[in-house]
Amino acid sequence: MPRKPSSEVLDIGGREVTITNAAKVLFPGPKYTKLDVAQYYVAVGEGALRGAGGRPNMLVRYPNGIDGEFFYQKRAPERRPDWVDVVELKFPSGRSALEIVPRDAAALAWMANLGSLELHPHPVRAEDLEHPDELRVDLDPVPGVKWAQVREVALIAKAALEDVGLVGWPKTSGKRGMHIYVRIAQRWTFDEVRRAALALARDVERRAPQLATSKWWKEERHGVFVDYNQNAKDRTIASAYSVRPTPNATVSAPLDWSEVADCEPEDFTLANMPRRFKRVGERHAGIDQRAGSLEALLELFEKQGGGDAPWPPHYRKQAGEPARVQPSKRKLPVIEIGRAKRKEDALAGLERWKKRHPKVQEHLEPADILVDSMRGRYTTWTRVRVNLQHVPEKLRPAQEPLDPDEKTLSSS
Repeated sequence: MPRKPSSEVLDIGGREVTITNAAKVLFPGPKYTKLDVAQYYVAVGEGALRGAGGRPNMLVRYPNGIDGEFFYQKRAPERRPDWVDVVELKFPSGRSALEIVPRDAAALAWMANLGSLELHPHPVRAEDLEHPDELRVDLDPVPGVKWAQVREVALIAKAALEDVGLVGWPKTSGKRGMHIYVRIAQRWTFDEVRRAALALARDVERRAPQLATSKWWKEERHGVFVDYNQNAKDRTIASAYSVRPTPNATVSAPLDWSEVADCEPEDFTLANMPRRFKRVGERHAGIDQRAGSLEALLELFEKQGGGDAPWPPHYRKQAGEPARVQPSKRKLPVIEIGRAKRKEDALAGLERWKKRHPKVQEHLEPADILVDSMRGRYTTWTRVRVNLQHVPEKLRPAQEPLDPDEKTLSSS
């Protein structure tokens, strides 16, 4: 095949977008290039903009592909076309930044040229940054939980939403979980939306206590975690049609509820999603016409009487929030194995620990392995811990020196 030029200019809706180093491979397995990613977002632009368009977006950039280092970028590049919109966003830390607001497919392709594979929009419109128009239900399975259980919990969440008069719009996350988006009227603050999401999480747990949990601390979780904290201000998740950094370039696929029971995350990729989009259309096309009210969920929160739940660690202590003391520091026998910039290095340390303690490994359950993605200001790093709760006390090893131990990460 003829060699692709170093740069390609795409004409997208009358705007010219230059894809530099267009032949650069971002996905080594299927050999998808930067140009492939840009063209993908043009092909599914209508749907991708319904999820991320008109909203401030954080960039998650993979300049050297999925096997290279990546970083978070909240601030829009200073050098950008004059047709790329931005808005100033203020964060809980007190900082502020101009973030990109994509308005058309050309902006999506321009973002792809930066190596930004995923779309990470905030749940607000650029015109009103203090009142979300979206409640996000993030279903996050603990290690060892099968995909079928995620689908089952999604259907339980659907029923819980319907009982409070809300419509859920499901999609695969593109990895191990599932998301349900709920359009809401722009009447409530971030704190109120989070409180409503917490009420929903507790209700899902009440309906299926063996399958789902609303417990924040990983040491206490089981089954599928309904992550209410994804609704806290400054949190973003990969939106509909986002390309994920997986070997096969899976994408976050909007679904009809009739598809949930049989879908698999691997069914939807950068290669086949444009064909699906042409064939079945945009599954979330009606989402903006179904904005609902949070009143019933907020009333449910009061009836539940559980009060607030822990916030993410980098948020200031909130009024009414319980003590932020990890269960591992209160009662559970949790030891830390290692911490590393690369997840695979941290997991390699876990394998070395297992070889040193073969009798301990026999008693561990999948949920006892706690792999935490720790997020700094610009990058993430991985911490691995082990909960010894199922290990007989006489076999429990003491805390050992971390392996690996990249000490600088704790303050990143």
